[in-house]
Order: sequence, then structure tokens, then C-alpha cells
Amino acid sequence: MTASKNVSSVPERAVNLAAARDRHGVRVDAMLQALHEGDPLADTVIVEFDELGRSARAALQRGLAEGRARVPDVPPGIDALLAQVEAVPGWFSPELLDDGDRTSLAVPPHWRGLAFAGGSLAHTYRSPAIARLLVGTGRLTSTAPRRLAETGLWNASAVLPGGLRRGAPGYVQTVQVRLLHARVRASAMAHGWDADTWGVPINQADVARTWLDFTVVPFRFLEGVGYRLTADEQSRLYRYWWYVGHLLGLDEKFFLGIEDHEQAGELLDLLDSTSAAPDENSRALVGALFDAATTNLAAVPQSPLNASGWRDLLNALAGRYHGEAAPALGIEESPVSAVLPLLAVGEAKARRYQLQVPGAVQEAVEDGTRAFHGVIAALGGASAAYQDDVAAS
Repeated sequence: MTASKNVSSVPERAVNLAAARDRHGVRVDAMLQALHEGDPLADTVIVEFDELGRSARAALQRGLAEGRARVPDVPPGIDALLAQVEAVPGWFSPELLDDGDRTSLAVPPHWRGLAFAGGSLAHTYRSPAIARLLVGTGRLTSTAPRRLAETGLWNASAVLPGGLRRGAPGYVQTVQVRLLHARVRASAMAHGWDADTWGVPINQADVARTWLDFTVVPFRFLEGVGYRLTADEQSRLYRYWWYVGHLLGLDEKFFLGIEDHEQAGELLDLLDSTSAAPDENSRALVGALFDAATTNLAAVPQSPLNASGWRDLLNALAGRYHGEAAPALGIEESPVSAVLPLLAVGEAKARRYQLQVPGAVQEAVEDGTRAFHGVIAALGGASAAYQDDVAAS
């Protein structure tokens, strides 16, 4: 299922390769190879789950919560996965984990919600291959509010201070998301997924896209409202997400060394420019996503806008960010687009204030930390889809 093929076997999903080679050279061949590669460690664990049942799931759960050394007689595939995620790479600074992703935590909650929906997730759905797979699972078009909340739960758990320490919720849930990818991959292949056309389901290039959707994409989206990161904030963001990539099973060649938006933008351009235009599946996902996101924003106590107002703002910002791809995503023109420059002037002024006044950034981080804890509490302890397959019962 995840065996590598020669790059001469090019999935039909890869387009505009000559132009991409002009800009990116040999990185195009690495990307094409990645379309054939899944995650052998996680894929093996799914096989063990199916063969061994509850005992294998219990071993994995205990290993994630308590550590590999506390799990005797662990199945070999689970043992290998635990060994990989527990190995802190030499390139990572563990002290970053205690602070969490401060760059993301400092973003005001309403901007974060807009960037999450209109930037991160909408960009994920721009890929017809990913959209086809997600629509096929039935996970997102009919249950968009729940799935939006679940993705937010994982993101919150991953960025909170200490969240990625071994055994902490963000660490456990990131590996669970990785295993959900493996489960979807196995199910799709078993049900006739056309790998010659679409590549391996949730392949390495797709995981790289996801990594970008929580780093460069939302913050370039936020530049549309005047919220820009300093060089130090960019470096800290990417270095933190190097470790998230490690836990997600993403090959280091995709992320290691990326420390700013310019470098991340090169990888983003490689993936976007070789992906076909969004299709009807993309539009279905984005429509359901925007409905759920704007309903959530309007439901916040003392919200300054109703759902229609948030939708206009979301369409304006998403249209600006996605540019020529916006109509294909079903993003409608917005009356708010004309005032975005004025909005950006005001937000840029507030951002300069935040950076210049002692303690203002720390206050924003603390506000963001409380908001993310609220996201976690809102789910009321219900299990997320990525936790279900790992459950021992």
C-alpha cells in the first residue's frame, strides 16, 4: 500500500510539471515520489489493530499516555511507532514545548477563527484529490460543525503550553490524527481507490500540505487584515511545527530548515502549482465549512456581527487570499472586499502597538491560552473521530 514507485509513474493529479520544474527543479521529482508514499509505521499499526483488536489498541493508548517503557510485550509495529515519536530529534529545542506555539496563541480569537476556516481548511480542500477522499469518507459535508470542532480541538491541544510533551493531550492527539490518516488510507485502498490517478491516499505530499495549512497559510491569510509576523515570530512558529511534523510522520525533507514564510511559500507554490483546480467536492466542503464557521463566530457572546456579516467578511478575506482559485472554491464576491484596506490599516496599527508595548504580546498569549482551553472544554469530553479508532473498547 505504501511501497515506493519510480517517479516515472506520475499520478494524473500532478499537473503543470514543466512550469514547476522551471521554478523548483529537482524538488518536483521529490514531490512526485511523495505522492506514492504513505506512512509505513502508522500503516503497520492499523494492521495490528485489525489483527489483534482491543489488546493492540490498549497497548498503543498506554504507550502514548505513559511511555513506551511502560508497555510490556507490545506488538512490534506499535513498539516501532512509539519509539519514533518518543525520539526527540537533535534539531529540536525541547524548551519550546513548555511555551507552546506562542505565535499562534497571540492571534486574536476572531482572526484566528477566520484564518482557520478561510485559510487553513479551505486551502486543504483546494486539492481535488484530498477533497475527493474527504467527501468519500462522509466525514465533512454532513457533519461539518462537529468536524470543524474536532480539528479545532486537536489544534488547540497541540499549541497550548506543554501540549506536546510526552503523554500530554496534544502529543497523544497528534499521533491519533496520524493513525486516523492511516485508517482512512487503508479503507480507501481496500475500496478501490485509484492510486494511478490520485496517488496514495493522504500521502506525504498531502501531509506536507496539512503542515503548511497550520503555518504559512493562516498567517499569510491574516496579512490581508494587517496582522504580520516579525522574523523572530516566524522562526519560532516553524521550529515549533517542525516537531508537530515529526509526530505526524512527515518526512523531514519537507519541513526541516524552513524558518520563514518565504521558504514555506516555495513549498506551498510547488504543491499548489502542480495540483488541479478545485472541483465540485472542494466546493461542497468549503460551503459546509463556511456555514459552520460563520455560525460559530456569530454565536460567540457579544459578537459584533451576525452570521451573515461574518460570512461577508470571510468571503472577502478568503477571496483575497485564494485569488483566482476563489470562484472554483465557491467563494462568493463580498461587499466587504472594498473596505479590507481600511480594516488592514486599523489592524496593522493595533499590531504595532502590541509589539511595542511591554507585556502586550504576553497578555495576548495568555488570552489565547484561555480561549484554547475554552475550545477544549466546549467539546465536553466527547471523543473525536481521530480518537475513535484508537479506543480500546
